[in-house]
Amino acid sequence: MDIDSLMGFDPLLRNLHYILEATDDNTTGNKSNNSGPSRAYVRDARAMAATPADVKECPNSYVFIVDMPGLKSGDIKVQVERDNVLVISGKRNREEEKEGVKYVRMERRMGKFMKKFALPEDANTDKISAICQDGVLTVTVEKLPPPEPKKPKTIQVQVA
Repeated sequence: MDIDSLMGFDPLLRNLHYILEATDDNTTGNKSNNSGPSRAYVRDARAMAATPADVKECPNSYVFIVDMPGLKSGDIKVQVERDNVLVISGKRNREEEKEGVKYVRMERRMGKFMKKFALPEDANTDKISAICQDGVLTVTVEKLPPPEPKKPKTIQVQVA
């Protein structure tokens, strides 16, 4: 029995099945999985969704605020891709287990995190600063100065 008959030809359920069954390198031998997203894609999408952020527009800058509890500055990477995409990423590692100690409950998210922001045209990607203090990352992107308004050009009329 094929997946379409199991899922009742519902494309949403079929895609959900492919997402759950896909592997990182799509080498399961089942060629039907190649049409769905890979686990790496799903993992990155979850990492982006699980990284909440606030964005403020100030008169001279844009400010991105992301909670990063328990992370050191070396665990966080701030980059600009394709000239206008701000990417905040990193990895939160689980502490090493001690002998005789086991988790009773695990709610804090571990693993990779990532957030991407399309920067506005007036963002100055050459003037970006990032500070992580008390578990809060603040990335400031300065704005470019507004363009000078063009002054009217006066043309002298000559008498012929």
